[in-house]
Amino acid sequence: MARVKGGVVTRRRHKKVLKLARGYRGSKHRLFRTAKQQVMKSLMYAYRDRRARKRDFRRLWIQRINAAARMNGLSYNRFMHGLKLAGVDVNRKMLADLAVTDSKAFAELASVAKSKLQA
Repeated sequence: MARVKGGVVTRRRHKKVLKLARGYRGSKHRLFRTAKQQVMKSLMYAYRDRRARKRDFRRLWIQRINAAARMNGLSYNRFMHGLKLAGVDVNRKMLADLAVTDSKAFAELASVAKSKLQA
């Protein structure tokens, strides 16, 4: 039986990893073994941080809503509870955008929340 040499397959695999390792510092973009380790670690970071980004943005939105709500005489949790009682279904991303760009509209929402809390 003829001997099978794997040079083509190995080179293809190495090139694929080294292509992913472009832009890394030092031997991490030159040498296959270190490049492979770094690519694996980088993919793990990417997977983890795609989820962390969602948490970070939610925290930012809550901080912005809280700041705007306090300017209108409410705390964050009272504001959100008032909106829920009023049946206003606006997500935190949109509320944060209103808080930053349109303070008048946010103040109207705050007054709606206040009225439902007092009733």
